[in-house]
Amino acid sequence: MATIDLGKIKIVWKGTYSGGTAYVIDEAVVHNGTSYICVANTTGNAPPNNTYWNVLAQAGTNGTNGTDVGTVITTQGDILYRDGSGLQRLAAGTSGHALITKGSGQNPVWESVSGHLVSFHYSYDNSNRTTTSTSFGLHSSTTAIQVTPASANSKFLLLMTAQFGNNQDSRRAYYKFHRDGSELGNSEANLEIVGAYSNEIPASASFYDSPNTTSQITYDLRFKANGGGDTAKLNYQRFSIFEFAS
Repeated sequence: MATIDLGKIKIVWKGTYSGGTAYVIDEAVVHNGTSYICVANTTGNAPPNNTYWNVLAQAGTNGTNGTDVGTVITTQGDILYRDGSGLQRLAAGTSGHALITKGSGQNPVWESVSGHLVSFHYSYDNSNRTTTSTSFGLHSSTTAIQVTPASANSKFLLLMTAQFGNNQDSRRAYYKFHRDGSELGNSEANLEIVGAYSNEIPASASFYDSPNTTSQITYDLRFKANGGGDTAKLNYQRFSIFEFAS
């Protein structure tokens, strides 16, 4: 009658192989990354001696740069991709850049995305400013907006909506955007209200500016009377600035 050893009805794991340990059938060890099961009692005969050991699980080939993920991507933010020869590392891109595919057969890259909105700034003034001066210089500090461009390539859309004049007399007014106190060329708006019963009317002006700097700048809209004896009056003004990536 066959004898059943209840202690041997499953593999007995013995951990890392030791040359001084006596091993018996069905005991298993790990040696150099591969696990083995003992098929004949032995002491001092290290795996992979096939007389005493059979392989349970074979260790794979150690990866090298280009085949092993752990040796390719090494830094937080890395992205793993494959080029024509193997695995490659794409390091974290510049803040605000987007991952762009270049199509079939090309590698992905980080690039700035043109045309997207970067920031928005807003100011409002209802101080009812009036001037008969024909020179620039009057503007409301409450509508001056300071911005720090995100990039030297940023573009700014300046948008003004306002209500000018009242029903007292004729007036011709001239309005122009300024950056850091200097007039922005071709950004002027002319408004003419004629007659004693002219109502207060809305007006708007816009300008697209490229300051080419990353230093803080100040935008504002200034106005003056545009004719002898006329009055320029600003009842209220909304000033908005939109920054776009180039």
